[in-house]
Amino acid sequence: MHDSIGVAVIGAGMAGRSHAHGYRMAASVSPGPLPPVRLVAIADPNEAFASEAARLYGYERYVGSWQEVTDDASIDAVSIVVANDLHREIATGLLAAGKHVLCEKPMANTIADAEAMAAASAGSDTVAALGYSYRRSPSVNAVREAIVNGTFGRLRQVDLHYWCDYGADPNAAMTWRYRGGPGTGALGDLGTHLVDMAEFLGGPITSVSTGALVTFVERRPLPLTAARGHAHVEVGTETAPVENEDIASFSLMFASGAVGTLSISRVAYGHPNSLGFSVFGERAAASFDQARPAEFKFYDGAPPDVTQGFRQVLAGPLHPYLEHGLPMSHSGVGFGYSELFAFQARAFLEQIARIDGGLPPCPSFRDGLHTVRLLDAVVRSAAAGGAVVEMT
Repeated sequence: MHDSIGVAVIGAGMAGRSHAHGYRMAASVSPGPLPPVRLVAIADPNEAFASEAARLYGYERYVGSWQEVTDDASIDAVSIVVANDLHREIATGLLAAGKHVLCEKPMANTIADAEAMAAASAGSDTVAALGYSYRRSPSVNAVREAIVNGTFGRLRQVDLHYWCDYGADPNAAMTWRYRGGPGTGALGDLGTHLVDMAEFLGGPITSVSTGALVTFVERRPLPLTAARGHAHVEVGTETAPVENEDIASFSLMFASGAVGTLSISRVAYGHPNSLGFSVFGERAAASFDQARPAEFKFYDGAPPDVTQGFRQVLAGPLHPYLEHGLPMSHSGVGFGYSELFAFQARAFLEQIARIDGGLPPCPSFRDGLHTVRLLDAVVRSAAAGGAVVEMT
């Protein structure tokens, strides 16, 4: 057991603040033992963002670079929450310095970068984990448990979508999200969640097909000030070309024989953050919509014919994470997205402390590399007119 765990977050944007808040709340989401968590530093070259995040979430200080985190002996564990093309350099540097790392998805923009990160983690005694926050949803896990325990019978179909509209406005400012080659746009930003969710629910994927990547907004104005997350900022008249896709869609085959269909968009007008899925088996079906995170729909044919149909299930203490995960642990109370980052932070810290608090561990860098390879298969399928790409 560690005496304490000093944590830092690299990146003070939208997701970085969620990690910062998650560490602050981690000790309260389980009654089990956990070493004291020291909130040490927020790192970001934007001093205004870094100082505000440090103040809001109770961190001791803010610094201007990730190298200052690497060199700080008081820091044991670090979240990397910055542009995807920076992940490799920062992760390998932190691991070489003996830090535990929780890296936001996607792990990297290229297979080569992901392989280098996985190799660095394989040669380290520290924890190297990926942040797939939706894996921590109590509702999602309730559906998964029903699949795993056989309630569904043989799985037949998994349909998933992630629709956002942060790119729907053609005057939205050019940011790092619009740079990079095919597969680094909506597919890398949003699709990485869906691919991970597809295997989380449906098991191993054996092939990808019908891949399609489409860009509708081909140029965007350059911002005049720094932006946090998807916030709108003032733009100038100068524009730059968009280098990746607005929409991605593709099909999957699972080792079980089930079929998957996935739809991803960052230009889905009217959908600020709409992740959802439907799962169909021989004997049961379920659906989930992140807009209503504390519930899911379930159907198993149990009621008499006159009252059969999908029924609303409210997530509560009997479902994963919630028995001790909320201050008011009661059915129907509800919860939001922020709690998922607290559950994730708690799991990561338990891995570091090598204690079994009952939370599944975070996905590893090897898992992250696997997801990057799946995303690459989608890109190759799209480049070949939707051809089938077998996974090896």
